[in-house]
Amino acid sequence: MSKIIITHSDKGEALANHIANNGFEADIMRSPKNYEELWNKYEALIFIGALGICVREIAAFLNDKKTDPAVINIDANGQFVQPVVSGHLGGANQLSEDISRLLGATPVVTTVSDTSGLWALDLLPEKHNWTLECKGKLTQLMAAFVNKQKTALLLEVRDKGSLILETEKPDHVDVFFSADEIKLEEYQLVLAVTPFVHDFGAKVIYYRPKVLQLGLGCQRDLPFEAFETELLSKLEEQRISPLSIAAIGTVDLKADEKALIELSEKWNIPMNTFGEEVLSQYDIPNPSEKVSEVTGSYSVSEAAAMHLSGNALLVEKQKAKAGDKHFTFALAMDKNSERKGFVEFVGAGPGDPELVSVRGKRMLQSADMILYAGSLVPKELTNYAKPGCVVKSSAGMDLITQIESMKPYYDRGLFVVRLHTGDPCIYGAIQEQMAIMDQLKWSYHITPGISSFQAAAAALESQFTIPEEVQTIILTRGEGRTPMPDREQLNKLAQSQSTMCIYLSASIAEKVQAQLSEHYPPETPVAVCYKLTWKDEKIYRCTLETLAKTVEENNLKMTTMIVVGKAIDNRSGFSKLYDKKFTHAFREGK
Repeated sequence: MSKIIITHSDKGEALANHIANNGFEADIMRSPKNYEELWNKYEALIFIGALGICVREIAAFLNDKKTDPAVINIDANGQFVQPVVSGHLGGANQLSEDISRLLGATPVVTTVSDTSGLWALDLLPEKHNWTLECKGKLTQLMAAFVNKQKTALLLEVRDKGSLILETEKPDHVDVFFSADEIKLEEYQLVLAVTPFVHDFGAKVIYYRPKVLQLGLGCQRDLPFEAFETELLSKLEEQRISPLSIAAIGTVDLKADEKALIELSEKWNIPMNTFGEEVLSQYDIPNPSEKVSEVTGSYSVSEAAAMHLSGNALLVEKQKAKAGDKHFTFALAMDKNSERKGFVEFVGAGPGDPELVSVRGKRMLQSADMILYAGSLVPKELTNYAKPGCVVKSSAGMDLITQIESMKPYYDRGLFVVRLHTGDPCIYGAIQEQMAIMDQLKWSYHITPGISSFQAAAAALESQFTIPEEVQTIILTRGEGRTPMPDREQLNKLAQSQSTMCIYLSASIAEKVQAQLSEHYPPETPVAVCYKLTWKDEKIYRCTLETLAKTVEENNLKMTTMIVVGKAIDNRSGFSKLYDKKFTHAFREGK
C-alpha cells in the first residue's frame, strides 16, 4: 500500500519522521498544495494535526468508499489515531491499529461492526481468501447483521475462515452445515460460505472459497467466447459458482490450447497440465477409448480434477459443445476442504490448558467428538468443547479400540479431534493411527503443539543453545521396554555433550545416569522436571552424579523429563545477532 504522511507543523513533522524511522514505509510532505494529485496517487493519506483541517482538505475529493483512499488523522502529540474515510474496504481501520501499536496511541475506530465486536462482512473475503457475491442490496444486508437481526450461517466447506466463523459467532447467528436445514422464513440474512448456488433469494451474502478443481479436455482450436459461455451455463446447471474454482487441469498435449490459456488468465486461476503417466493412474468412472488413443490415458477431465484435488469427483465428466468443437469438464473439491468425516490430530501442549495453540483451541471448540489421551492430557482442555460434542478418554483403549471409537462419527461426516499431549509428532504414537486411517482412506491433518522440552526451557529460564558452547538439542529417551536402535543408545548420543532432553525415562534413571556418565562430567547440571506447566509442577535441580538418587527420593515415574547439559542456568556467551558490530539484512554494524 502506497502511503503519504501530511504534516502542517514542526511537531507534526517530528512525529511523522518518528513513525517513518520505526519501520513504517511512507512518504512525508509538509503543507502540500496538490491534494488532488495526492488523492489519486496514494492508497492511504495520513494527516497529522487537527481533524478539522484534514476534513476540509479532503472534502472536495470524496467520491465512493469502494474507490476512495484510506484517510487517517493523528493528533500532533501522537495520542489518538482515527480513521476518517474508507475504514473497511480502504484499510483505514487496520492501518490505524498498526500505527497505534507503533506509537502506543489509542485508535479511535467508530464503525459499528468494530465497536460492537461483530464481523466486518465486507472484509471477510480479503481476510480468508474468499470472493464476495451478493445478488441483493449488500448495504442493507450488512445493516441487518450489524442490527443483530436473525442470521443463518451456512458452512459447506471446512477451511480456516469457516472454522473462525463457527467458533466466534455472535449470539444472533445460527450455524448450519446443510442448506436444506435452514428455514428461510425465520431469518433476515443468510451468510453462506459455499461453492454451491442455493435458492435463498435476495437475503444472502455468498462467500466463495477457492476449493474446486476443474478438469478440462477439448478438441483443438476451441473458440473461447462460445466455450466460456457454454461452461458457465453448464456450471449453473450443476449449481456451482465459478468463483470457487481454484485451478484448471488438463493433459500436457493441451498446454498451448489458447481457449484454456485465456480462461486461466481471465478467471485469474492457474492452469496445470499433466502427462499420461499421472492421469492414467486414476480409477475414473467414465473411461474413453478415444481419449486413450490420443493421450495415452483413458481420461483427461476426470483424472485431472481428481489429481488436483486429491479427492473423488464432485461432478463426473460432462460433455459440451462450443461452436463445432467438443469439450468435457469434471469437478472435484479439495479433499481437506470438504465438510465430511475428518480427523484433526491436535497437540495439547505440555499440560497448561492455556498453552494449546489458537488453532488447536478452535479445533476443540468446533469438534463433534474429542478423543483425548486421558492419562497425559488434562481434562480441562476438553472444556473448550461445544454443546453436544462427545468427549472420550483413550487412556484404557488399545489402538483398534481408538479407531473404532472415532469411526461412527467419521462415517456420519462429523469432525473428530484426536487430542495428544505436547506435540503429537514427538512420542505421540500417531504414526500407527495414521497408517490405519490411510488404509481406511480417512482424511486427517495435524495441528502441532508446544512440546515439553520447550516448556522445560521456559521453566528453567534457560536457553538450551549457548553461542560457541552448545548448538545442538537432542530429544530422545532411554531404553526401557521399547528397544532403542544401537546407534541411538544414550552413551553414544552423549559423546556430543549437547543439551539432552530425555523423555519417558524416569523409571530407568539409574541406567540413564550410567550411560550419560561415560561422556558427561559428573558435575554436569541436570534438571528433573515433573508435570511441566501442570498445577503440581515440580523442578528438581541436581548434577549428573546425583540424578538417580534425586529421581528415587522424589518417587518420580511418569510425566517426567530429564534435561542434561551445561546450558541449564547458563548465562555465558553472546550471540552475533544483537552485537552492535554485526551487520545483517536489517541492521548495519557500527
